[in-house]
Amino acid sequence: MSLKVFNTMGREMQEFKPIKDGFVGFYGCGPTVYNYAHIGNLRAYVFLDTLDRTLTFLGYDKKHVMNITDVGHLTGDSDAGDDKMVKSAEERHQSVLEVAQFYTDAFLKDIDSLNIIRPDVICKATEHIPEMIDLIKRIEANGHTYMAGGNLYYDVTTYPHYGDLAQLNLDELRAGAGERDVVVVDKNKRNPADFVLWFTKSKFENQALTWDSPWGRGYPGWHIECSAMSMKYLGEHFDIHTGGIDHVPIHHTNEIAQSEGATGHKWVNYWLHNEFLVIAKDKKAAENGGAEKMSKSSGNFLRLQTLIDKGYSPLDYRFFLLGGHYRKQIYFSWDAMDSAKNGRASLVQKIVKLAQKAGGEKALSAKKYAKGEANCRTGLSEKACAYLDAFQSALENDLLTPVALSQISKIVKDSSVSPAEALDVIDRMDSVIGLSLIESAAAALKEAGTAAVSLMPDHSGDPEASEIDALVSERALAKKNRDFARADKIRDELASRGITIIDTPTGPAWKRN
Repeated sequence: MSLKVFNTMGREMQEFKPIKDGFVGFYGCGPTVYNYAHIGNLRAYVFLDTLDRTLTFLGYDKKHVMNITDVGHLTGDSDAGDDKMVKSAEERHQSVLEVAQFYTDAFLKDIDSLNIIRPDVICKATEHIPEMIDLIKRIEANGHTYMAGGNLYYDVTTYPHYGDLAQLNLDELRAGAGERDVVVVDKNKRNPADFVLWFTKSKFENQALTWDSPWGRGYPGWHIECSAMSMKYLGEHFDIHTGGIDHVPIHHTNEIAQSEGATGHKWVNYWLHNEFLVIAKDKKAAENGGAEKMSKSSGNFLRLQTLIDKGYSPLDYRFFLLGGHYRKQIYFSWDAMDSAKNGRASLVQKIVKLAQKAGGEKALSAKKYAKGEANCRTGLSEKACAYLDAFQSALENDLLTPVALSQISKIVKDSSVSPAEALDVIDRMDSVIGLSLIESAAAALKEAGTAAVSLMPDHSGDPEASEIDALVSERALAKKNRDFARADKIRDELASRGITIIDTPTGPAWKRN
């Protein structure tokens, strides 16, 4: 089997064929650094990391490029609303660049905490203004632009394939209708979908950052940065472009128009988009359609630090995300986070037991695999190869992480695979899953000692395990919040059912008396 991905352009599964044999160039839309990233934003970067790791696992060389938007992005994708960067700077009483650097650092700290491999190139918009100006000149020379009210606009009617990605109807867009809501907020536009390439006379008279250009002193529109920077680092035709599903109707649609308007040829071969993380007051509200995407504008967002403050590891959140496919909406709840926390802890505990059987701490020395080494079958038994094959097949089926993750859960319980070999295969799989399973098990084994870890029970097959796991997690959270009355009540309830709680380095566990 070879890698297959769902290409948003055409809405179909396609076999992945790189432009250059053995090499993949891909670009992922990065953050607009005017505020902290919320956990919904971070889903996109766990997806990007999974793609990055999968390509390496499959033996590809790759170049992963991500932008940092630190200028030019308004509240709305269609040149609408306030300038996010300027607004944040005013609220914080800092310069735009100071705000951008603060939130860039915070974002990088978050992705490091989630064990996300940093992209090969992280490029800031403010450091690539000359590239944007040069690209706009090419677009203008090809007859796709017009000046109005001091700003340079892209005329979408000059590009016959405008809207192909989002499956929009250009005739309907001209009339201000179509599959998306189009509001003409700029009287200078000839068509509602036209967009600004360069501002010189925007509604902001004292724009914080401006540059000289052939069209006057001003600043770039948002969309142009991704086209200019991706072309600088990946060339004018590359393999994969990714982003959130919300980028499809405007941002990515406009990127394609301006990029191909400049070059006259195809720009990107495969478009991959992750779905939203949705949140609701409770599960019932979500089931009744009351869930909405997490966003800063609505105020219903949670930071990664919020999860940490509530006693979860960033890797618990990564485990939670990998349990859903990137193209499916995921409903966030604290119950789901409890399940993820318990699931990861249980997995680590099982790996610790495998290590004990395989000789202790020295059996948990994590390997650093070079390109393509992690999927090598040399020296593995037939049964171990079967697990690795199933894992790879899941990844090659449009990064089906829930199925890939399940192979780790299966092999830790399979006594027909030797403990040492199981640990080897888990280590290979974790080079993609990125949960630091071997490292976590080694830390647990070192801290707890062999005797203490051996007390950790295996609850597979226990019909009440999920309910008890939830109560144990609730007790831990109550203790963290100093609600000792609630913690004692849960302990007493479990004790009355013949259950004892065990404190371990990977969190509380329990056993039946």
